[in-house]
Amino acid sequence: MKKQILYLGNKLAFKNRNITTIEQLSEHLKMLSFEVKTYSNKKNKIRRLLSMLWAIVKHKNFDYLLIDTYSTSAFWFAWLSAKVAQFFKLKYILILHGGNLPERLNKNPKLCQSLFSNAYINIAPSNYLFEEFNKAGFNNLKLIPNSIEIKNYSFKKRSLLKPKLLWVRAFSDIYNPLLAIKVLKELLKEYPEAELSMVGPFKDESIQHCKDFAKKHQLPVTFTGKLPKEDWLAYAKDFDIFLNTTNVDNTPVSVIEAMALGIPVVTTNVGGLPYLLSHQKNAFLVNPDDVNAMLEAILNLLQNQELAQNLSQNGRELAETFDWEVVKDQWQNILN
Repeated sequence: MKKQILYLGNKLAFKNRNITTIEQLSEHLKMLSFEVKTYSNKKNKIRRLLSMLWAIVKHKNFDYLLIDTYSTSAFWFAWLSAKVAQFFKLKYILILHGGNLPERLNKNPKLCQSLFSNAYINIAPSNYLFEEFNKAGFNNLKLIPNSIEIKNYSFKKRSLLKPKLLWVRAFSDIYNPLLAIKVLKELLKEYPEAELSMVGPFKDESIQHCKDFAKKHQLPVTFTGKLPKEDWLAYAKDFDIFLNTTNVDNTPVSVIEAMALGIPVVTTNVGGLPYLLSHQKNAFLVNPDDVNAMLEAILNLLQNQELAQNLSQNGRELAETFDWEVVKDQWQNILN
């Protein structure tokens, strides 16, 4: 008989949001012959929460409850869902996503203790969160990275780079998209042919700040909005440097995807990124919100063909370790 899994998270990809873990992982688990029900696609937060809580009541006899667990307001979705699961004695598994979860551990220690210590297991997708939760005294931990299907990523080895920059993320203040545009402004002084394309849904006012800055300084920036996965993967072939400008992060799938394509990555060194990447081996890591540091890294890549080639090759090799075919056995071991 198939194991039955209820999976709670934000199913909002069809509402002009990026595809989230729940939408990818649930399909992978179905391929492993698990029966998976997912909630919720309600855009309104209150309706989404109520939909999730009702789903637990409705499927209280399932084998497992998976909960995508974030560090900001969505933390309370996980906490309330876990309380209902505890009432029905339903085993719940927390999938840790928020780069600021360590801050939440410090801010609400009692609430976090009741949530995480009572979980069947806590899944950390990065060494960063694994170590932070371990230091906080939790031992019901398992490290399982976010996965991709490497067969869908055509590798193009870069060596002689052009100043064509790509940024892929949701437009949100915590991801600091404006930094990429400020870096482009400085790069144009040395490479007048430089350009930047920014791919991702618009979540807050940061998109308007970016457009205003680009217009004011007459910068060659393209805003595509959200693109379907297959479209942006094809689009990315024309770019040679990937920028990740975030102020808070865990293990961003977009960075792994860029490496899978062979695009050298320049990223901030926040959250889980130093645990994921090795400076000048498979990426450049710089301090957050530092225009000069990011610019210097880009110039280094543009002017050093061997370095660019090494980052391209090493990045692909790292991305291959995140392939679903590599990761799936870890999920099977837990759920079976």
